[in-house]
Amino acid sequence: MFCSPRNLCGLVLFTLILAGGTFSRAAEPKLSSVNGGLYRLHFLHTHTGEQLTVVYRDGEGYDAESLARLNRYLRDHRTGEMHEYDPRVFDLLHDLTVALGNPDLEIDVICGYRTPWSNELLRTHGHGVARHSLHMQAMAIDIRVPGIPTARLRDVALALHRGGVGYYAASDFVHVDVGRVRRW
Repeated sequence: MFCSPRNLCGLVLFTLILAGGTFSRAAEPKLSSVNGGLYRLHFLHTHTGEQLTVVYRDGEGYDAESLARLNRYLRDHRTGEMHEYDPRVFDLLHDLTVALGNPDLEIDVICGYRTPWSNELLRTHGHGVARHSLHMQAMAIDIRVPGIPTARLRDVALALHRGGVGYYAASDFVHVDVGRVRRW
């Protein structure tokens, strides 16, 4: 669940969508509509080898079944635990592929949701993991895009100005989240 006060709006929006409610256009994120108004993402998970292509949103709103599939897909690969993802992460990824010039780019997932246990395991073993990582709130994802240099991926993510962007050149991935705008 989205539990912090700053995410209350996301919770209300998500609850309305799941309940079949409607909401004003002003509440909708500004997205670049492509592919006939469908918001599709293509993933390959680097730890599990699983692939997923999903249309998670259309002109009417988010698809609850597709969001559930994404939550399962982005589960903590160490424990199998799932968490409800903030759908703004998927909007960010969609807009990132559009900004890169191809909405059908594959996104390689390095890390999705992390349980507090997994987060602490990585943090205490020197992996540069934050104690209060947004991965534990399902508001962050670590990615790379085949054929796109990670420095370019970072620059495009920064230009979107939609949350945190971390650049890990030595490990060849970029962290993006829907928290406050910041960079490292």
